[in-house]
Amino acid sequence: MLMKERSSGMYHLSSYYVARMVGDLPMEFVLPTIFVAISYWMGGLKPSLVTFVLTLLIMLFNVLVSQGIGLALGAILMDVKQATTLASVTMLVFLLAGGYYIRHIPFFIAWLKYISFSHYCYKLLVGVQYSVNEVYQCRQGLHCRIRDFLAIKCLRLDSLWGDVAVLAVMLIGYRVVAYLALRMGLHH
Repeated sequence: MLMKERSSGMYHLSSYYVARMVGDLPMEFVLPTIFVAISYWMGGLKPSLVTFVLTLLIMLFNVLVSQGIGLALGAILMDVKQATTLASVTMLVFLLAGGYYIRHIPFFIAWLKYISFSHYCYKLLVGVQYSVNEVYQCRQGLHCRIRDFLAIKCLRLDSLWGDVAVLAVMLIGYRVVAYLALRMGLHH
């Protein structure tokens, strides 16, 4: 449909692309907001409005980056079945390499976590839930810092703003790739 309308000169590609991104925003924001509003409080997470809002913002950021990947893959492949298959495989790899499901990733694929938006999102979500000096009872009468717990310590939560920056680069980068792929695909 895009190629047909573009060939008739109805509008510029940039107009279509921006309209597409802006038109998707209501659903990209409403559904995750409903999901987080329900699951956050049911999950027994930190009962703080600030933490809830930060969690919601991280999840919305995650959704926008995911959408960017989908746009980029769709624009590069220009085939719904192929793009859906590749997007599913890519998301699975990103989730597995992100560190949530598997902590000890084999060294030859450990680099995948650095290109996985799930890794950065997970770090931000954990960083929001557990403050620097928060403690838990690790043994009878002994309290330990939560961030010293091995599963959390290995995440290296000392650079959360760096993680936000990486996600912002991914957000913009995937959308630029999608736009360029559409532009190049229309000239062939």
